[in-house]
Amino acid sequence: MLNLLFYNHLYNWYESNHRVLPWRETEDGYAIWLSEIILQQTRVAQGLDYYMRFIHRWPTVEALAAADEAEVLREWQGLGYYSRARNLHKAAKLIVENGWTPFPTRFEDIRSLPGIGDYTAGAIASFAYNQPYPAMDGNVYRVIARLLDIDEAFDTSAGKKLFHRKIEELLDRENPRLFNSAIMEFGALYCTPVLGDNCTSCPLQEFCLGYAHHTAELLPVRKPRPKVRDRWFTYH
Repeated sequence: MLNLLFYNHLYNWYESNHRVLPWRETEDGYAIWLSEIILQQTRVAQGLDYYMRFIHRWPTVEALAAADEAEVLREWQGLGYYSRARNLHKAAKLIVENGWTPFPTRFEDIRSLPGIGDYTAGAIASFAYNQPYPAMDGNVYRVIARLLDIDEAFDTSAGKKLFHRKIEELLDRENPRLFNSAIMEFGALYCTPVLGDNCTSCPLQEFCLGYAHHTAELLPVRKPRPKVRDRWFTYH
């Protein structure tokens, strides 16, 4: 179990290094949900402009629900994975129909919305309402794998359960919003896939088993991909 010193080091790093982003400056569940859907499979640099256009055009969930789907898809153009936009619109209508405006506050209600899985529901619940749910994205998997020297593949059913249990144990339940923001940003900006010299000056070095065991560069582990073999057929 990591101690208060770990949290202090992580939060100090975050305070000095985090990116200033509009969805971090609000506790509006609708705005945070919108950012999370846009940032699924999309880099922050690309998603930021889309977020600003969406929040300007449809500042509330009621406004988005009243929009025509074709309008929503038009604003989404260029982001790809159009099922995200369709689910966004469906979810907005469902929120209004259920009277959950301005945005649902219960994890179970958030999780029930189209296009939302455990990670997104946890992110929204913690960022908007400071509820004690972990937010597990690829950056967090990487940080946790290195911190705890976990060599279990994170993209298997067993691996996901293991990582979820570990992040539940590490979650700062007094400050889940800050913890999730900090550990995600640490993975995005510092504990990146290619570490370079970052390990030697890492502010979390004293807590990192991957650093101690010289395995950090090897983590996290993915399940083996099936081998592709060329096969040649002769037809007569």
